[in-house]
Amino acid sequence: MTDPISDTGLAARLRRPATPQYRDDQAGLGGAEPIAVYAPRDAAETAAVLRACRAEGQKLVVQGGRTGLAGGARVLPGEAVLSLERCTFAPEIDPVAATLLVGAGVTLEAAQAAARDAGLFLAADLGARGSAQIGGLIATNAGGPLALRYGTFRQQVLGLEAVLPDGRVIRRLSGLSKDNSGYDLSQLLIGSEGTLGVITRACLRLHPQPRGRRVALCALARLDDALPLLQRLRRELGPLLAACELIVEPLLSAACAARGLRHPLPGSAALVLIETAGMSPEADDAQLEDTLGALLAEAIATDAVLSQSERESATLWGLREGCSHYLFEIGPITSLDLSLPIPAIPRFVAEGAALLAQIAPDTRAHAFGHLGDGNLHYVLTGHQPEPVLRAVFALTAGMGGAITAEHGIGLDKVAFLPLCRPPDEIAAMRAIKAALDPDTLLNPGRILG
Repeated sequence: MTDPISDTGLAARLRRPATPQYRDDQAGLGGAEPIAVYAPRDAAETAAVLRACRAEGQKLVVQGGRTGLAGGARVLPGEAVLSLERCTFAPEIDPVAATLLVGAGVTLEAAQAAARDAGLFLAADLGARGSAQIGGLIATNAGGPLALRYGTFRQQVLGLEAVLPDGRVIRRLSGLSKDNSGYDLSQLLIGSEGTLGVITRACLRLHPQPRGRRVALCALARLDDALPLLQRLRRELGPLLAACELIVEPLLSAACAARGLRHPLPGSAALVLIETAGMSPEADDAQLEDTLGALLAEAIATDAVLSQSERESATLWGLREGCSHYLFEIGPITSLDLSLPIPAIPRFVAEGAALLAQIAPDTRAHAFGHLGDGNLHYVLTGHQPEPVLRAVFALTAGMGGAITAEHGIGLDKVAFLPLCRPPDEIAAMRAIKAALDPDTLLNPGRILG
């Protein structure tokens, strides 16, 4: 197929070389070479690309930082790429309204820095902060460890600028906290994985910058002890509790050994990383220390390490994030991003291990993730076939969970969507897609197949 915008005068400004990095996301299964790569700088140029491609019937896959794990950014044969990497409208802070206006192609790390420089706080974080882009985080409704306290990215968005498949522009950037004048189209686009429109700018909610934070790592004798530990943390710490992360051993032991690091709490069945962040450091620290003391006294935790400086806090978080890095380095993996009712997590880990022993005895499972919101990263060694994935997803759904928590359906989980969404809901999704994108221009095959 020829370039649909080659004769419009936009090609010289918008085209990028179709180099290999555009073919896939971090799912790593390999994609096709795109017909072309377009990198518009704003909504007007994005609209021009969409109108030209629609006129020629050219399908597009929308890409941000390509840090997803569901194949949503993977290129299918015959597709062109619409990359938001140049849509880097510089962050603008309104300190009175506590809002951030930012381009879709700005990285999370850059947006965090802009908020921090203004004495405010963007309440979202994840390990890929240096490459994940705001538009992609919104399109997948990303979560991360701070979702326990602040909610997912959906809760951080006050409004969007986005281009619909026919080139029309939606612009809701006033930053109003309350606006019930009709359908909230911004919220419809959040989590739609680029299938309904292309996000080009966002108005994000900011929060007061915490004046202090502490991080603790607790050792558990049994994975089941994670549940009373979380319950106690919520009761004793309340809004001070910013993050509560779970690592099921032997994952941390293996990650430390691979890097030559000393394991701070060896011999545990599981570990829980806790972060508190508040406005009264001395009182907040005392509250955390008292809570840890009670957890140890009651044998809910067997041991704990508490940071004494910002550097030590970063070191403890580095152990948690190092688990992800280790898994990507050990060879082929299948990373499953599951959402489970929190009380079901220990049972899922046990039953998942028993299930794999039956159907894939050579496969090892590693479990870690966001205990506070039930998002379990369940990572299997090797590229797993469809029957194994279906069995794990069926186990998840049978416990009342969902097959994806923060990476979306993409291409890789389309066949499994009916496990956690009933037919009437899927039909409603198809009706929305058909209404906004009747030509299936944007991200065909993603979410709904």
